[in-house]
Amino acid sequence: TINVKAIRPERDHLEIRFPRVLGYRVDLPKDIVKAEFNEDARLILTPELVGPSKTKNQGIIGEGVELNLKHTADTRKSSLIYHLTHRLLYHKWREQGAEPKLHLFGAFKKITRQWLDNYLECKGDTYPAQLLYLDLADMACERISAGIITAQEKSNQIKAILDPFNPTGSTNFVNFNTSKLSRWKTDSRKSHINWMILDSDWEAELCRAVEEHPKVISYVKNHSLGFEVPYKNGTESRKYRPDFILHLDDGKSDLLNLVIEIKGYRGEDAKMKKNYMDAYWIPGVNNLKTFGRWAFAELREVFQIEKELKELIDQFSENSGI
Repeated sequence: TINVKAIRPERDHLEIRFPRVLGYRVDLPKDIVKAEFNEDARLILTPELVGPSKTKNQGIIGEGVELNLKHTADTRKSSLIYHLTHRLLYHKWREQGAEPKLHLFGAFKKITRQWLDNYLECKGDTYPAQLLYLDLADMACERISAGIITAQEKSNQIKAILDPFNPTGSTNFVNFNTSKLSRWKTDSRKSHINWMILDSDWEAELCRAVEEHPKVISYVKNHSLGFEVPYKNGTESRKYRPDFILHLDDGKSDLLNLVIEIKGYRGEDAKMKKNYMDAYWIPGVNNLKTFGRWAFAELREVFQIEKELKELIDQFSENSGI
């Protein structure tokens, strides 16, 4: 058993502070609403995601009957667009206790059609009409909402809502015991924490690469740190815990807080997490202007982590106006 804790720093800037976010507040412009979608806005319906789409009913005697969802293919597209737009307006963009913003229905309907035409993919006997199921409808609406928020990002329309009783987390508060053997002894010139507790060999490789890179001032693994990102997957509220936070010297007068996630396989839940980081958490925290500058990135080439990290840092250093 070892004690994992904050140690006396040998250099300045080793402490890493972060906001404790409870949710997000989004203010839309009164009239003009648009959306910007990327590949993570794509939703792929599969039997694994939506559940079985065929069943065989067989009695003791007589002919069996196959039940399927082919009839849903007859659902009119206009009807599906209406239902998704209604869900957006009444459940995603309606303030508590307030009337729905009916003047935005036309703009939301146009955006919903755009998303359905370009970012919905059905595989394995699934059909667009299955988006009428509540969980799937909310998954679609979250992707559409992320596109709307991304388009409004430059107008500072989104703010992060902090925990009023404990708004700030820090590496100063890390102190716990563990017997886990998968761990990394840190360089005290690069980390405020004496040990990094690892979930994979890939994370060990990232620790090595980070400690060797001159532009990384400090870093921490998000283990017993309390750094969480609220997000929704369908109707379910969840908490996402990214892997690492880096203090990066990107050429600006203040350091960049770079949140890193190591991700090999990317399912629908991983896409939703990234959407929330890009569309909600990062702009929401940056607009507070009290926790410095933040950015988020995924490392997906798990067997080329050092190369991908170097390219990522070079990219942020070239675009240091974040």
